[in-house]
Amino acid sequence: MYAAGVATRPFTPLRSGRALRNLYRWALVLVAALAVMLALSRAAQGGEAAATVVVQPGDTLWAIAAERYPGDDTRARVDQIERLNGLQSPVIEAGETLRLPA
Repeated sequence: MYAAGVATRPFTPLRSGRALRNLYRWALVLVAALAVMLALSRAAQGGEAAATVVVQPGDTLWAIAAERYPGDDTRARVDQIERLNGLQSPVIEAGETLRLPA
């Protein structure tokens, strides 16, 4: 009536030590590849290093952009400076350090 013998669990691939090590290796390779791609994309976006300027009393974004980038569209440069520094408005304060696009 009953089968004689030892009851065993069915084989599942992740219970195998070799399969688990291979899974960890592939996960490590994937994480390393993603890290390299992220580093390369940030380097490509960065281009040249951004210059910085310390805001003096009476300075405005418009004046800084016009002085730093003569001949360029000042409005576009002000927008770039705002984006680069995460500014929500063109209001700046003396002593503040701003990054300027290259």
